[in-house]
Amino acid sequence: MQSIVSVTNLSKTYASGHPALKDVSLDIAPGEILALLGPNGAGKTTLISIICGIVNASSGSVTVDGHDIVADYRKTRSLIGLVPQELTLGAFDTVWNTLCFSRGLFGKKPNPAYLERLLKELSLWEKKDSALMTLSGGMKRRVLIGKALSHEPSILFLDEPTAGVDVVLRKDMWALVRRLRESGVTIILTTHYIEEAEAIADRVGVISGGELLLVDDKQALMHKLGKRQLIVELADAVSAVPDVLAPWALQLSGDGSRLVYTYDPRNSNTGVSDLLQAIREAGLGVKDLQTTQSSLEEIFVNLLQAKL
Repeated sequence: MQSIVSVTNLSKTYASGHPALKDVSLDIAPGEILALLGPNGAGKTTLISIICGIVNASSGSVTVDGHDIVADYRKTRSLIGLVPQELTLGAFDTVWNTLCFSRGLFGKKPNPAYLERLLKELSLWEKKDSALMTLSGGMKRRVLIGKALSHEPSILFLDEPTAGVDVVLRKDMWALVRRLRESGVTIILTTHYIEEAEAIADRVGVISGGELLLVDDKQALMHKLGKRQLIVELADAVSAVPDVLAPWALQLSGDGSRLVYTYDPRNSNTGVSDLLQAIREAGLGVKDLQTTQSSLEEIFVNLLQAKL
C-alpha cells in the first residue's frame, strides 16, 4: 500500500542555527492515527509545518498522496487540513461564515449540507450564528477543527489538539478523532499527553532533539520496550529478601509484605517459574500473585532518558 504521507531525510535548521529537525524519515499509511510524542521544542510542530507547506525544509523531501509538497503545492495543500496549536480565529465573524470562507479559500463549491453535518458532528450547530468572540476556549478549538475539515481533506493534522482543555472535552475530542478515522481521514496529531496517544493512536512516534527516535505500532511498542512486573504478596511479612533469592534482584515493599520481580517478557526464559520455586524452597508462603505491564508513559520517559 502506498503511503499517504512520505517524509525522506528531512532536516530543518533555522537562521539562528538551531537544528529543529535532523534527517527525519517517516511513512504514514492511509486511514491511520499517528501520534507524535515529544517534549516542548522536540521538533513536532516544525515537522508538521513543513508537511503542510508553512515552513521550508533545509533538505530532504515530502510527498503527499504521491505529490511533491513543493512542485505540487496546490494539490498537496488541498489534501491537508491543519488544526494549529494557537487559537487563531477572528473575533467578530460567525461560526458559519468562518467555515464557509475557509472552504472557499480552497476553491470548493458551497455545500451547506456538508457544513451542517460537520457542525453537528462538532456539537456546534446551535452556535452556527454566534460570533467567535462569544465562544468558550473549547468551542473555539472545535471551530478550528471545523475550519480544517471544511474543504473535505483526506489528511488532518492536529497540533496539540487538547492543550489547555478540560478532561471531559479532551475525551469528547478523542471520540471525534476516532469517528473521523472511521470515515477514512488519516490523522496525525502531536501531543505531550501520554494518555492521549495511548487512548487513540494506532502508531506512536517519539521525537526528541529534532530526531525521530522510533515509530512503531502502539501495542508492539509496549510489548517490545515495556517491562513486566510480577508482584508476589506474601502470607507473612519479612524484614529482608532471603539471600537465596538474590539472583532475581527482587524489590521488597516497605511493609515487607510484597516481593516485586521486574523482567523482560520477550525473553524465552523469564525466570518466573524458577523464582516461584525458589520462594517455596525459602519457606515463604504466597498469598497472591499479580502482574503489571509498563505504561506508554514509562516507555516514553525511558527513551528520553536513554537519549540524554
